[in-house]
Amino acid sequence: MEKIVLILIFSTLFLQADLQKACLLCHQKNQIPSELIYKRYLLKYSTLEYIEEAMYNYLKHPNKKDSIMPSAFFRKFPIKNASKDKNLKENIREYIDTFDIKKKLVLDK
Repeated sequence: MEKIVLILIFSTLFLQADLQKACLLCHQKNQIPSELIYKRYLLKYSTLEYIEEAMYNYLKHPNKKDSIMPSAFFRKFPIKNASKDKNLKENIREYIDTFDIKKKLVLDK
């Protein structure tokens, strides 16, 4: 049982490090607001499954037509290169989990 728990902890840390390396560092360096991007996906696609699918499709084949960002965004930020990340789906899930708005909701009693 202890081995399973340790494996889960290390795999979670590895995925977070991978997400940090693959996505968030570039977003931070280029001052691209990850939270804003997630909110746009949420407004357009509304469910986590659709968001994940849309992000995956965009990251595999990025183009302005399929982007959720307005065309003015691309005057400041270049369109990214197609992702060849073998952990792309896991990174997308981690990205969604990081910015999921449900975690920020607080219910008053």
